[in-house]
Amino acid sequence: MIGMTENLMNNNCVTLIGKVIKDPIFSHEVYGEGFFETMLQVNRLSEQVDIIPITISERLMRCYPIEVGAEIGVAGQFRSYNKMVDGKSKLMLTVFVREILEDLTDQNPNMIELIGYICKDPIFRTTPFKREICDILVAVNRAYNKSDYIPCIAWGRNARYASTLPVGSKIIINGRIQSREYQKVLSEDVVETRVAYEISINRIQLADDCAENYS
Repeated sequence: MIGMTENLMNNNCVTLIGKVIKDPIFSHEVYGEGFFETMLQVNRLSEQVDIIPITISERLMRCYPIEVGAEIGVAGQFRSYNKMVDGKSKLMLTVFVREILEDLTDQNPNMIELIGYICKDPIFRTTPFKREICDILVAVNRAYNKSDYIPCIAWGRNARYASTLPVGSKIIINGRIQSREYQKVLSEDVVETRVAYEISINRIQLADDCAENYS
């Protein structure tokens, strides 16, 4: 059982380094331990930034005070959960922090690796500027028969490859977590700015192909 749990943890590995930009607020309690949510500003190589939600336990916060302006590194998993918003179920995403990183030197500030299964038909499209994009939804197994559903986006050659993969394909993805603002039309007169979170894919391959390379 321990070995199986460790393997499931390796299905979903995230490392982030950034600046805390929001005071932690209480989220929920599990077995008497409180968990808090805050936001981490993570710099890209360009001048842009990603604003990424993180969830952290009070146990970790006692050892490492989390306050606005603090530069921290975290390791954990990118998780999903459903939340009722305006009477509808909405997929929410957050980085569940398992560890605070003490050595931030020579670390990639935004890195994720997922091993999971394509659970919806990939959606391939081309932008007006002829950029090829493919959206895929990946189900990543977690302990206790749970799964996380992670939206991912591929570009160019990766997009063309991802578009050929059928539902049920087991894949390995390397990339980064990105935040993206978009406009949601609520009515003829109301447009709301919302934020989506997804994995921007740097590398994607079938898990079976990877196993063959190491056999």
